[in-house]
Amino acid sequence: MKGKIIRVAGPVVVAKGMAGVKMYEVVKVGEQGLVGEVIELEGDQATIQVYEETTGIGPGAAVVGTGQSLSVELGPGVIANIYDGIMRPLEILKEETGVFLARGVTADNIDHKKKWKFKPVVKKGDSVSGGTIIGEVDETGSVVHKVMIPPEIEGELTMLASAGSYTVKDVVAKVKTTNGEEEICMSQKWPVRVARPYKEKQEPSIPLVTGTRVIDTIAPVAKGGTAMIPGAFGTGKTVTQQSLAKWSDAEIIVYIGCGERGNEMTEVLTTFPHLIDPKTGNKLLERTVIIANTSNMPVAAREASVYTGITVAEYFRDMGYSVALMADSTSRWAEAMREISGRLEEMPGEEAYPAYLSTRLSQFYERAGRVTTLNGSEGSLSVIGAVSPPGGDFSEPVTQNTLRVNKVFWALDKNLASRRHFPAINWLQSYSLYLDGVTPWYEEKQAGWRDMRDEARKLLQKEEKLQEIVQLVGPDALPDNERLILEVTKLLREDFLQQNAFHDVDAFCPIEKQNQMLSLILRFYKLATEAVERGADVKDIAKMKIKQPIARMKEHDNKTFSKHHDELLKKMEAEFKGMGGKNE
Repeated sequence: MKGKIIRVAGPVVVAKGMAGVKMYEVVKVGEQGLVGEVIELEGDQATIQVYEETTGIGPGAAVVGTGQSLSVELGPGVIANIYDGIMRPLEILKEETGVFLARGVTADNIDHKKKWKFKPVVKKGDSVSGGTIIGEVDETGSVVHKVMIPPEIEGELTMLASAGSYTVKDVVAKVKTTNGEEEICMSQKWPVRVARPYKEKQEPSIPLVTGTRVIDTIAPVAKGGTAMIPGAFGTGKTVTQQSLAKWSDAEIIVYIGCGERGNEMTEVLTTFPHLIDPKTGNKLLERTVIIANTSNMPVAAREASVYTGITVAEYFRDMGYSVALMADSTSRWAEAMREISGRLEEMPGEEAYPAYLSTRLSQFYERAGRVTTLNGSEGSLSVIGAVSPPGGDFSEPVTQNTLRVNKVFWALDKNLASRRHFPAINWLQSYSLYLDGVTPWYEEKQAGWRDMRDEARKLLQKEEKLQEIVQLVGPDALPDNERLILEVTKLLREDFLQQNAFHDVDAFCPIEKQNQMLSLILRFYKLATEAVERGADVKDIAKMKIKQPIARMKEHDNKTFSKHHDELLKKMEAEFKGMGGKNE
């Protein structure tokens, strides 16, 4: 199929003579063969969004159909790679064109020449179907890549390669189906706009442990859940997402830098290769896939990058892994949709975003979930999206439409950020609808966890009300029990909820340590309340020696913290003993 361009509007071109081309078919545009995708059909005219810069392309240039939809090749070699928005490996492109990428350059998603050690896990004659794991490849020191039968194939295994080294294009199995014999390689292609199938969705009931106290304790997210981080410029969205990518207990991380500034993406690309995974001791990049599409890259590729990333994430979910996907940020994705919609002269919706904005957001977040895969294993895909509302206005369309389809809301607060309180997640505005579902898991780790968490939040709610009075009349006008609440909530805010993402120890806080820290602060509150009832002065409690060790406890080594907690508890109880005493 070959047509000619009749109009160019930025990344959108219109070509005639395209009868027979299909919606979402990939086409090659111009002499350089720029990658494009058909997004609208009318008669023999096709509207195409081009994933590369269209400068120099004009009317009369040729457009050639490929007969394929926008797909990615999935197999050994995906992990530890850095891709652009349509999954071209940036390292390979750099070798071919230099630092500044040339247009029209293509490269295979994964290396077709490299040989991988394949180990079969089934035998010839077995019945197999979509999702069946037929072999394993040690892709990195952290990830075992499971070679699966493509979802649409079912039948008897008539040939299976013996253990040995093969490329991703070598035939490692043959399956006799009702339509003939199918050859199976270690790689498979999948269209990015189509969700990969699974057997059934399960209720998310296991938390995604992030190591960030304000998240794990106040508003936890479940594995297979969805979460959003909205916040104004400078409130720490990117740092928070990077912390989650570094420290969450997901087995595979997919990080999508969607329309972010180049310097922020550069930080990710330069720091990740040197980070050590606390669980395996290997490099963190050995279980990470990065999709980099910065704000100066073609806008159409930004629109595709989120689909590319979530397709990769679903692929590893189907192997039975727990996967966490970070999309930073979906606002830039929505802006790309708005720009393309404007070029198409579509009827604009609120704030000129396309009318289908909410539908696209829903389709994206609905691909998350904790599922029973086609092979019967359990896998999960958690999606965490950052939102960048202009001026921090949470009432704007992207934030509101994302709120409708997300169950966790981590509200970044500009006032907290200006006070240098990080992560600047507002503990009163934020919420999690997974809280009841994950409570049994937390209770197994620490009996009474939910009561502790609720008590801490109630104290913080009381503090907010008391601060209004304090600003009018000062703290000395409050009764002792309310002044005590202000002292305890200061410990909660500064010594528990505040966390240093760049500290060697405090960057990650295990659940056990979080529980012990919280229980210690609440024990302080109980002992202080009893002391005040005995007649102790709140000013004396504020000057207690134990407060300094409590303030520094988050920096104590995680491995030996349990012993340190017991020592602090003994010192605290000893210091409170005898404090106060009723006057006769």
